[in-house]
Amino acid sequence: MDRLLSIVRRLRDPEHGCSWDCKQDFRSLIPCTLEESYEVCEAIEKGNFDELREELGDLLLQVVFHSTIAEEEGLFDFEAVAGEICDKLVRRHPHVFGNVTYASDEERVKAWEAAKSDERRRKAEKDESGTSSILDGLTSSLPSLMFASKMQRRASIHGFDWTEAAPVFDKVEEELEELRDAWKSGHQAHVREELGDLLFVTVNLARHLQVESETALREASRKFESRFRYIEEQVARSGREFDDCPLEELDAFWDEAKVSLAGKSPAVSTD
Repeated sequence: MDRLLSIVRRLRDPEHGCSWDCKQDFRSLIPCTLEESYEVCEAIEKGNFDELREELGDLLLQVVFHSTIAEEEGLFDFEAVAGEICDKLVRRHPHVFGNVTYASDEERVKAWEAAKSDERRRKAEKDESGTSSILDGLTSSLPSLMFASKMQRRASIHGFDWTEAAPVFDKVEEELEELRDAWKSGHQAHVREELGDLLFVTVNLARHLQVESETALREASRKFESRFRYIEEQVARSGREFDDCPLEELDAFWDEAKVSLAGKSPAVSTD
């Protein structure tokens, strides 16, 4: 770890470092940080652990890079970052690092959320307003499905939720009908609003069905990709261009793909 810190500091040296590394700041590194996070996820999904090791290193570099910039600006250093997460983990696990015992996983989760709620309250006390919300601390820059799920889960912990999945199905049907009415009205802004409501309640349904909506959509997208690539292969074998094939034939290839690829894990594109 010390070697990595030393290398990044050298790269940031105004006289002997790298001009590109020296120009970077917190904001300019946002795309890199996001990209490295997604590449870690992709390596996990592919089951490629050599690649995972490499991508975790790239992600760690981003943490060290940001920490080094903060150190240069007198804000904090890597040691403070590591110390912060260590303190948080100990604080949120009194059943491991203390004498607390929980009767069930449900009780443990409630205690975890209570600890997080207390942290949010203490942060709010430092703000000028001094007010806090149950929804404080949610990262709005998360992928939309994940953000919606986290917000719903936070509200659910405090009792604002359906008690079972059945009425959520009813709500999905209600929102679908409202979207259909908006579409018939021809009012695009209304269509967008109702579509958002439908997506939001679908995330709620996924949560009640114990499914991560973000993961489900990624898997569905990869499944579409695999089937579409199968269609492309069949068209190529026929010696024609994709655009020359009638939709009916493409649909037939799609049905073939569903049978041929059934039970196979969709390949993740490296494009």
